[in-house]
Amino acid sequence: MGRKKDRCPSDKGSHFPERKMEAFQGYLAEHKDQIHLIIYLVLAAGLVAIVITACLLNFNRAFVLLVISLVTVFFLVWDWMMERYGDRVWEELSSTRDLLSRNWFWIRCRDSEKTLKTHCALPAHDEQIILMMMVVMEMMMMMMMMMIIVHSLQVMPILVFLSSVISILYYIGFMPWLIHKIGFIMQVTMGTSPAESMAAAGNIFLGHTESPLLIRPYISGLTRSEIHAVMTGGFAGVSGTILGAYISFGVEATHLLTASVMSAPASLAIAKMFWPETETPSATASHAIKIDHGESKNVLEAASQGASCAVGLVANIVVNLIAFLALLAFLDAAFSWLGGMLDCPQLSFSLICSYVFMPLSLIMGVSWEDSFIVAELIGMKTIINEFVAYQKLSEFISRRKAGGPEYVDNVKQYISVHSETIATYALCGFSNLASLGMSIGALSSLAPDRRADISSCAFRSLIAGSVSCFMTACIAGMLYIPDLQCSRFLSTEFINTNVTNSSQLVTCCTQLYNSVTAHELLNMTIGEGFNQSSLSLQHCCTLTPLTHFNCSL
Repeated sequence: MGRKKDRCPSDKGSHFPERKMEAFQGYLAEHKDQIHLIIYLVLAAGLVAIVITACLLNFNRAFVLLVISLVTVFFLVWDWMMERYGDRVWEELSSTRDLLSRNWFWIRCRDSEKTLKTHCALPAHDEQIILMMMVVMEMMMMMMMMMIIVHSLQVMPILVFLSSVISILYYIGFMPWLIHKIGFIMQVTMGTSPAESMAAAGNIFLGHTESPLLIRPYISGLTRSEIHAVMTGGFAGVSGTILGAYISFGVEATHLLTASVMSAPASLAIAKMFWPETETPSATASHAIKIDHGESKNVLEAASQGASCAVGLVANIVVNLIAFLALLAFLDAAFSWLGGMLDCPQLSFSLICSYVFMPLSLIMGVSWEDSFIVAELIGMKTIINEFVAYQKLSEFISRRKAGGPEYVDNVKQYISVHSETIATYALCGFSNLASLGMSIGALSSLAPDRRADISSCAFRSLIAGSVSCFMTACIAGMLYIPDLQCSRFLSTEFINTNVTNSSQLVTCCTQLYNSVTAHELLNMTIGEGFNQSSLSLQHCCTLTPLTHFNCSL
């Protein structure tokens, strides 16, 4: 099925965004070498500045960094020379190679003698330090492995159950019917094509590599705008089974489900803003899209196949956790070592992410106090993956629920419920660099003849999927009103000298009145959640007295 001609040939304005993007891509391709040279020069200038600064601060400490930098520069220059003057350089070095080959035996003897002397001169306590460091690293790796295995055993039952249920729903025909109806609603209300609408609806329940299977026969005939929309929808949502894993972390299930549903229409809206449709889709009727019900013969076989698929999913989660958590620890350690050369040992990958994405978290409605933490989570989700980010978010949620101090050594231990909600919506998507290659591979295997179009849409789709997640987070931040924590509200409200008689104050004082159990005069019990609130009770009686409560007690 080939692509048809333009829908509105006379409407030249409809081609304006596409022409501008093609012109921009052509400019980048034409000046690719110059752009690469500028990037290399900027990186080299930054490296030189870091090395010089580190040497000025403490030369002995920066000696290793200096050696690594010099060796790196030497081999880069060597590769550059060999690429351009390789034959000439090799001929000039022929005499040196002949000299080394004739005297190789004596050089090796001298080197081995020095090596023996060096090893004999190595102090014993240095060897013990090295052995202790190796033992500590092995213990840390074992502890990390045990934590991941225990965590996977907690997540696995949920994933197996959800995968079996979804497989059964596919067998009885409910899931294809539901996806078809949701896709039809989005097609009618948003004016999108049936194929991209069906794929967006499938992303509510499936992953970014499974949802294209719903429209597999039609991928070869999709327009470039439709391919972009299909990929954007995959990056903007998460699969239904993965939601179960996030819920087991302690993340609010309501917000996760809402974010998954909101991301479907949001991804279509953002995708069409990034790449407007200028061609005529091949499939224009929703009933033309047929969804496969699976190959199961009965309900039990469907449940068994779903459970078997979940085993591979759990294994994929475990190995990805091991890989990406180790990668994150390595990046933090590398940046901390590099920062230590500049008298800034607190430098880490997470800290860099918090500063880079902090303006974005502020725009989404996160408070200033929580903006750096939410920005760190967004950076983890975008550069590593959303699973690691949700695991980090679950740590902040558990600390808040535990009721510990908000700050320890001026470091924030948890964030507000409102910030948690915004972070939950912002992280709910597969829009990360690791998923980019997976999405290209999945779509290219379904339509090999469209590999070039799929690759050209990929990075823009990743950005559009991220914007879709951030847009749903903005909407959630505006509409969500967190539950009023009356104990904290009263304890902070009465610190102020000017206390206003607001509806929140009346509500919390009423809850405080209802929690009081009076035994006798000056002998009462305040309900759970209002500990040490006798002073708050006195203020409530002064500002909002009630007729059914005797404030004289």
